Amino acid sequence: MNHVVSTLAIGLFGALLAAGGVVLWRHYRPVEDCEADGGDVVEYLSMMIALLYALLLGLALVSVWELRGDAGSNTSTEAGALHQMTMLADGMPPAQQKRIEIMAERYAVHVVQQEWPLLEAQQPLGEQGWVLLQQLRAVSEAPPDATPAQEVTALEMLGQLSVLDEARRGRESAAGDSLSPLLWAGLAVGAVLSFCIVFFYGVGRTWSHLVMLMGMVGLTVFLAVLIHHLATPFGEVMGVAPDPFTEYFPRAATAGA
Repeated sequence: MNHVVSTLAIGLFGALLAAGGVVLWRHYRPVEDCEADGGDVVEYLSMMIALLYALLLGLALVSVWELRGDAGSNTSTEAGALHQMTMLADGMPPAQQKRIEIMAERYAVHVVQQEWPLLEAQQPLGEQGWVLLQQLRAVSEAPPDATPAQEVTALEMLGQLSVLDEARRGRESAAGDSLSPLLWAGLAVGAVLSFCIVFFYGVGRTWSHLVMLMGMVGLTVFLAVLIHHLATPFGEVMGVAPDPFTEYFPRAATAGA
């Protein structure tokens, strides 16, 4: 809730600042006839700037939304594969089943308690998660005296381990991805050009102009903040949460708390 209020406050501040700038500009520099008339060329250029900027905003939104979607998909797949291993462990000897469940829960606790804060801070996760994954793989192997059914179960768990491994790599990769600096530069240039138009060609002479200007600036600021948050797929505001892990392994949410 605090992040929503702060975002709205930033948008409102930007809108008021833009309106104030236009009022001062018009006060010290009245509109000339040539500016007020504008012309077909000016209208065409303004329309092209607005169109190109809208395309940039759309491209940026699609990029960061796909980035967050991939992060969420990998997290759900990873947690689901880990849970499936504990379900398949029912077909193994009781002692081995217990070891698999303990290792799976230990891995889930590590992901939620140790790795998620690092993901939010966009820091490297380290090797401990991979070590736990190797230990889980070791306890999931078929015992020497395994029955045919237990050998099949061990193979199925190996398949789930492969899915888990791939999803984990995808989660780590998504944590390091972000919006291209080139796109950020394009968004900044487009915002400046769109705003500078209002200082020329007669915009801002009436209150209706100012209201529309404030709406445009406020919406642009909101979209920029939205893109910023979505560009951090595991961030605190709109990032992917470890809910799939805590749903299957409730102790992961409370361990170490």
